[in-house]
Amino acid sequence: MKKYVVQAALVTAAIFSVLTLTSCKKQSKKVVKVGLLHSLTGTMSISEIGVRDAELLAIQELNDAGGVLGCQIKVIEEDGKSNPRMFAEKARKLLEEDKVATIFGCWTSDSRKAVKPVVEEDFGLLWYPVQYEGFEASPNIMYMGAAPNQQVVPAIDYCFKNFGKRFYLLGSDYIFPRTANSIIKAQLKYLGGQCVAETYVPMHESDFSQVVKEIQKLKPDVIINTLNGSSNQSFFSQLKYSDIEPEEIPVMSFSVSDSEIKTIGIDKLKGHYVCWNYFESTASAKNTRFVSAYKKAFGTNKAVGDPEEAAYIAVNLWAAACSRAGTFDVEPVRIAAKGLSCIAPEGIVSIEGSNQHLNKVIRIGKINEKGQIDELYASEGTVRPDPYLSTYVWARGL
Repeated sequence: MKKYVVQAALVTAAIFSVLTLTSCKKQSKKVVKVGLLHSLTGTMSISEIGVRDAELLAIQELNDAGGVLGCQIKVIEEDGKSNPRMFAEKARKLLEEDKVATIFGCWTSDSRKAVKPVVEEDFGLLWYPVQYEGFEASPNIMYMGAAPNQQVVPAIDYCFKNFGKRFYLLGSDYIFPRTANSIIKAQLKYLGGQCVAETYVPMHESDFSQVVKEIQKLKPDVIINTLNGSSNQSFFSQLKYSDIEPEEIPVMSFSVSDSEIKTIGIDKLKGHYVCWNYFESTASAKNTRFVSAYKKAFGTNKAVGDPEEAAYIAVNLWAAACSRAGTFDVEPVRIAAKGLSCIAPEGIVSIEGSNQHLNKVIRIGKINEKGQIDELYASEGTVRPDPYLSTYVWARGL
């Protein structure tokens, strides 16, 4: 393991040395344009603004170090407005009018699915920073978040072993929650567990009174939460004031990271659980520097979660792939990215050449009274991404 870490460190050092030394002679201009496409308004802005900020931090650091291939990175920013149709329109604008070299963006799977045909048609490259439901591997998307075997599957195993067999599934009504819950139901059937209810609400939902009443009536062993955006604020508030305590019925969330905890409310989330690949509390020298730089740039009251860290990784891996390729052109960059490794705040990550997802460590944690996530479980090493769950017998036919 030590040998692998040393090798990865040397590779990372070599990559960033090249980034600062390679000239821009082959480029017609001294700048390279990249697109940032996130929801800066609407229900998803609670989550996506921090991701945008992490990308800006990585870009600023690269520019301060000399840029990429001798070129300074120029940001063209667009607002997806929490609307998949708007994401598609803005992605097309970035690629066809602004001529950006790449796009960093999206959060929900609906927004990614809307952008996917655009980047495929225009042969652009989207760096997607969030965990998702899997069953996709586009040559024009780099998946920086967890595949289902790196989040959903291990979280359900953990809940089954530690909380009980009866699961209540609650999610926003779109692709990720519905697909994740299909996976969960198949997994529960294999494990001998039970789905006592499966409930979906609109993305902007704020009234969870009936959901809470149903939870009180059914008394599940655990709630699996795939709500997104501002709905989490309403749900956890109403759950808290119904006197359902996490010691009685814990919630395992897939879309609540460090950065949303303060906004939702520490008192409402304390004692509940999350599964990601990174926490702000992850112990590493790289993470200490990353968190310090993020808070210095955007405020000491800001928290850093998994999507922010994945977005930060995305920018740096794109820059390293450009350096390896010697160009900003999409196809050489895409090929150069295969197998690329770096030491990230979460630890060593590498791009799986067969599907353009990351090899990542799995982490499960519990939210404490300070709004931090205490790590309870971490995989022994990085887990290979399996977006189609091809290695699970119970997942056949999904």
